[in-house]
Amino acid sequence: MLDHFGFLAPFYERFIPPPDGARWKELLDLPVNGRLLDAGGGTGRVSGQLRPFLHQLVISDESPKMLAQAREKLHCCTAVAHAETLPFPDASFERIMVVDALHHFAHQRHALAELVRVLKPGGRLVIEEPDLHKFSVKLIAIAEKAALMRSKFYTPEAIRDMLAAHGLQTKIETDGRFAAWVIAEKL
Repeated sequence: MLDHFGFLAPFYERFIPPPDGARWKELLDLPVNGRLLDAGGGTGRVSGQLRPFLHQLVISDESPKMLAQAREKLHCCTAVAHAETLPFPDASFERIMVVDALHHFAHQRHALAELVRVLKPGGRLVIEEPDLHKFSVKLIAIAEKAALMRSKFYTPEAIRDMLAAHGLQTKIETDGRFAAWVIAEKL
């Protein structure tokens, strides 16, 4: 398997700027006196903006090189881990975010079950993915296949339904252009 993200790590943020941190603050319902897990968080380009609004930031990713960038920049806690086998106890996090990464996880259903497992009752999980309903996203999905990435894209409704199957209360928001957010709360 090609290490696409290890190769991109040194200059990833030069080409992919972070999205609006204020939007993520709203989606995650911050501030919170607790821990935030950025699963598949790479360099922490999004979650790093949210540090002032939480007690602790933890970034997990399977790319040690991406996490090295996060540690150097943010001086935060990192964990080299696959989202399908997170090294955290049950109910460890008040908030979890997955930014443009679910389609890169090898086994998305297992990853979602793990995210639900480590989410505390009353916690919130927000997943941002490209909206597969959009033609431009379909082209990106084809390009990632051509680049030998293991990407598997789901519609926002499919992600919502997978989370609802775990008993989470869910809703979908979109920007109408490219991104969709599935917001889930653990009761």
